[in-house]
Amino acid sequence: MEDKGETHIRRGEIIAALSFATDLAMGQPVEFALKSCVLATRIARMQALGAQERAQIYYHSLLRYLGCNADTHTMVALFGDEINFRRDFARIDMARTSEMVGLVFQYLRHANRDAGTLDFIASVVHGLITSQKIAAENIAGHCEVAERLAERLGLTAEVRRNLGQIYERWDGRGLPRGLKGEAVAPAVRVVSFAQDVIVLQAAFGATATKDKLQARRGTAYDPRLLELFLKNTEELTAGLDQTTWDIVLSLEPEPQTPLTEEQFDEACLAMADFADLKSTYSIGHSRAVSLLTKEAARRLGLPEHDAVDLARAGLLHDIGQVAVPARIWQKPAAFNDDDWERVRLHTYYGERILARSAALARLGSIIAQHHERCDGSGYHHGVRGSALSIQGKLLAAAEAYQNKIELRPHRAALTAQAAANALKREAREGRLDGDAVAAVLSAAGHSIPVGKELVAGLTAREVDVLRAVAHGQSMKQIARSLSISPKTVDNHAQSIYSKIGVRTRGGATLFAIEHGLC
Repeated sequence: MEDKGETHIRRGEIIAALSFATDLAMGQPVEFALKSCVLATRIARMQALGAQERAQIYYHSLLRYLGCNADTHTMVALFGDEINFRRDFARIDMARTSEMVGLVFQYLRHANRDAGTLDFIASVVHGLITSQKIAAENIAGHCEVAERLAERLGLTAEVRRNLGQIYERWDGRGLPRGLKGEAVAPAVRVVSFAQDVIVLQAAFGATATKDKLQARRGTAYDPRLLELFLKNTEELTAGLDQTTWDIVLSLEPEPQTPLTEEQFDEACLAMADFADLKSTYSIGHSRAVSLLTKEAARRLGLPEHDAVDLARAGLLHDIGQVAVPARIWQKPAAFNDDDWERVRLHTYYGERILARSAALARLGSIIAQHHERCDGSGYHHGVRGSALSIQGKLLAAAEAYQNKIELRPHRAALTAQAAANALKREAREGRLDGDAVAAVLSAAGHSIPVGKELVAGLTAREVDVLRAVAHGQSMKQIARSLSISPKTVDNHAQSIYSKIGVRTRGGATLFAIEHGLC
């Protein structure tokens, strides 16, 4: 990943994809931030704000909750489910004591429902007393993390400053600094208002939303902002439900230039760290998986562009875990069936978060495979080995190894040798690919001989099929000689042709000759 040339991905694509992740982490529907971006931009134009302030509004609306994972473990300890709490918190006026206490009490009661009477009372009282202090600390941490990640994403000092004000209010009763009136940045005022409109309309409908907005005039909101919205509601909200990825990208401030390779790598690192903050047990996990897959790819002789994609996929492989409540990731016991139903979705969410951008979708197709298994027992697609790419198999093996040597809330970390033995056993049982396991273990420092360097990312089985094709065998003959089905042979052949860039048997034969595979 040393090439400093341009990629085919813009900063806006990275940020819009990240907004999907923060939507899920905050308990909001995917595209919540996209809709708020469109609404906030419309408000800014109606206010005749300048280009610089509109640019700040664009980035702030998409990344307002970029620091949300900084506070998950404390929220889980207090409330039990941070995603649902955040969803409900977004609907209330946090400065109204009755609303705030009611929400906190509801979650404290649910989190302590299994405690005895005296313990229940003690826990709820303690939670009510400490929740305000914890909220202030969490929001301060949220802001700091957002500012640091935004800097790594190449955003301006003004955007970073705004992310430090996400819960400030017009009346000065916000957090973390209690800024008041004009001291709150215009972008913050506009985006906070726009996102409240989206949340309240989805939860309560248009009529009730107007009443709730009116009740917050001069407290949460700048009265002039509210007045502008109420006079122009239909124009400002028209077609918001038809907001698309392309519409939001078209609003990206100029210059809309592609990221360099180095900038793309840093963006992937920032996204990895954002995801790993979800649990105290996953800190640094994605970076470690990426390094392991990168070295394993080198040992298997993958083409450079495939190895680069794989290293980036290693960074992004757990981006979907933000959609799963942290209480599950932090659970000090083995997952039950209900837990597994939620956990299995994290690969689906990861693929979905990256699906809208072509450059990210390529990585998404790899990360979707990191819990698949060659015998079809993995998730979330449940496909078998012939449908898995060599990159997917390598990522699955690397993630399995790294996961085993890390501490988890329900078990101690395995030793490196125990983890290696477990991976070799899974390879023997047909769950993990043998070549991928050998490459990963070799990359991890184990004395595991890696098979002959594989050309163009071909697996050992694909080399066998290619060799048979080059020697003129039919699909049925190959199937008999390798003890696999003709359909599997056909799948291998299609994969081989794609990897080596040929369309015909003649081209495949020449490739085999050129690379000494006959």
